[in-house]
Amino acid sequence: MAMAVLHLGSPHADESRSEETQSGPVGSSGRLPLKLLGCDLCVFAALLVGFVLTMANLSFFSALLAFFVTSSKLTRWGAEKKKKIDAEYKEGGQRNWVQVFCNGGVPTELALLYMIEAGPGEIPVDFGKQYSASWMCLSLLGALACSAGDTWASEVGPVLSQSQPRLITTWKEVPAGTNGGVTLVGLAASFLGGAAVGVAYFAMQLLTVGDLHLADPQWPIVLYGGVAGLLGSMLDSFLGAHMQYSGFDSSIGKVVSYESATTWRICGKPIMDNNAVNLFSSVLIALFLPGMAWGLWPR
Repeated sequence: MAMAVLHLGSPHADESRSEETQSGPVGSSGRLPLKLLGCDLCVFAALLVGFVLTMANLSFFSALLAFFVTSSKLTRWGAEKKKKIDAEYKEGGQRNWVQVFCNGGVPTELALLYMIEAGPGEIPVDFGKQYSASWMCLSLLGALACSAGDTWASEVGPVLSQSQPRLITTWKEVPAGTNGGVTLVGLAASFLGGAAVGVAYFAMQLLTVGDLHLADPQWPIVLYGGVAGLLGSMLDSFLGAHMQYSGFDSSIGKVVSYESATTWRICGKPIMDNNAVNLFSSVLIALFLPGMAWGLWPR
């Protein structure tokens, strides 16, 4: 499970070994132990998220796996083009424990609440028979689909889009890499990313739930995932446009998140970082989208 989250083969590994050779096993600045501690925390966080979701419901785990596997693959895809526009691009898409928490924290909490409410095991989404448990299932799926949609949009849009991004709040053209910038390709990718998570959830339902024919139709799970991915990505962009600083640094020719003498402001204020925006978006989707689904779910 952890390997789906982490890419431990960091391009800076040789630099770390060089520091260890020159400064001893700890390093004069202590940076190597901090890196190792960060890796340990990330592995622990990933294992914890995977364990709790697997214990609660295998459909939860399949949705989580779909998110992490597809997102990790897409993060590595088109690296050369992403390097040219993203000043903070990380080779191989390494993640830290904070990112794992922001993407997996909400689903983990919901999985725990699900086990308290309904006990571990797979159930169909059926508001008429198990309202609370069904609400939690869709809430968890929505949070994962939101994260997947945002990741797919961020990774696919810059590579495939032939048009300049537009700021979601004003629809004016902005440089690639601007927080709050969207493209039609990116929005389509966000829907597909959420739908991919929904497909994984639905497929596991078909494999593990024996009485699906007695419950409400389950196919809307796929559509629900797609909508959660699209709305989550748009919400993330809206928050980013307002609460994340974006400026163009003429000295490096890229969009950056800091202010300097060579930077001119594009949009936003330095209130949140990307992790906080991702977490806030997934919380809002998890809270409100199941209620909309309840009103529209076919009986």
